[in-house]
Parts: sequence; C-alpha cells; structure tokens
Amino acid sequence: MSLRIEHLVTHGIFSLDGEDFEVDNNIWILGDDREVVVLDAAHDAAPIIAAVGGRKVQALICTHGHNDHINAAAEFADAVGAPILLHPDDTMLWEVVYAARRVDAPLSDGYRFSVAGDDVSVIHTPGHSPGGCCLHVPSLGVLFSGDTLFNGGPGATGRSFSDHDLIVRSIRERLFTLPEATTVHTGHGDSTTIANEVAGLGRGGTAGAPHRGCRLARRARCPRRPRDRRCRGRRVAVDVGPAVRSRCTVPASVVAPRGRGRGRR
Repeated sequence: MSLRIEHLVTHGIFSLDGEDFEVDNNIWILGDDREVVVLDAAHDAAPIIAAVGGRKVQALICTHGHNDHINAAAEFADAVGAPILLHPDDTMLWEVVYAARRVDAPLSDGYRFSVAGDDVSVIHTPGHSPGGCCLHVPSLGVLFSGDTLFNGGPGATGRSFSDHDLIVRSIRERLFTLPEATTVHTGHGDSTTIANEVAGLGRGGTAGAPHRGCRLARRARCPRRPRDRRCRGRRVAVDVGPAVRSRCTVPASVVAPRGRGRGRR
C-alpha cells in the first residue's frame, strides 16, 4: 500500500497565560490501509478515532505541548492502543493538562521511523514552544510544521515559554534548508510551501523587524499573538531581508478570543 495523507479539523479552546481562545486545529493522519501515525490529537478524540477506522496506530505524535494539540491525546491513545510521543522540553506544558500521566516516549531531533514503508524524520524547531517539532516525509515532499511555520510566517511567540528570535532561527536554519517545492502542512489554517515562506520571511536579515508592519505597531500585539484582541490574525508584517511588508495570514478563527481570564492561571 502507498503512503497517503488524511486530514480533518477539530474545534475547541486554546488556553494559556490565563486566557482562552477558540481555535480550529488540523489533524494529520499519515499511513495506508493498514497502519497510520497520527499527528496531534486536538479537542475531540471521537472524529480522530473514526478517521483511523480500525487501522493500527503506530504512534500519536504531538508536535508540541500546548493544550489545543494534546487535550484529546490520552483518550485517543487509550482507545486505539497507541503510544504518545512528545519532545521532553515541552513536559511542563504537558503536565498542565495531564498532571498524573506521562508520555510514553520522547521525540528527539533526528529521530526516524517508518510508516507504510516510508521514512519520516523529526526536526526539533524550538521557538513557539521549547519542544516544538516538525516531521519531514522526503518521499512525499511534505513537512508537517505543527505551530512552527504557517501560511504567512512563523508561529506565535507572545506567550510563556516562547521566543521569537529562536523560532525565526529554527525556521531559517532547519526548515528553509529543505527543497523549496516542499509542501508544508500546518497545525492551523491553510497549507503552504517552503518557497512561499522563504519569499515572505527571507533567509536572513533582522529577526526583530517582522512586527513593525502590524497596524498596532507593537511586537506584543502582532496578530499572530492571541493576546491582541483586536487584530484577530488579519495582518502580519513579514521580513523580506531589509524590507518589511504587511500581508494577510491566519484566518480570524485561529486566534479569536473566547474571553478574558477564563483560562488557567
């Protein structure tokens, strides 16, 4: 059987730093008619279990530890008998959701596994979170980027345990070395390509510049940062070397706030 990609979207709440936000999450299933690997179990285990449809689940791989990517992980893994893998640098985020449960195995940079006869490799890309990881499938020319790289630029870094300069470095040094034709399947929103994101972010230049073009003109209020309750993801400035230009990126639903002060403190 040939390796293929299946996709579904779940809806729920992202909670961090004392606030809640409604989000749509992409769930990616990689495999064939007999075995699969699932990337992120977000919000609702039932549709993911249904999509697997009785196939053997080799592993549930968590691209990072934010609650909206793991809040259905335990239920899903228990239902299908799959191990949960997460990079250990995100343990503190995992423990916010699962205080009494540990993951089954760690992800690490360069870790390789096979599904449906094709190789998949893990690329550690810290920045959005310390343990953020991407998965590369060379045979398909595909990268699963989690929340590291989106259609329109880097993932959010305006919250706890995140680092803007680090995520830009991760993208430029680890992801922009892949073939430009590589398709990038993201954790939220539309897919993109390495070529499109190189054209937007650039391969060099200052890492701090991409936030000046936001209409709120403050890095902390970049539309990719959910604390900005007005911009709602409609625009972001992207670094193209020495120049900065503004362009539309993430749909408003990805960062639309549910209400202030409803999350964990």
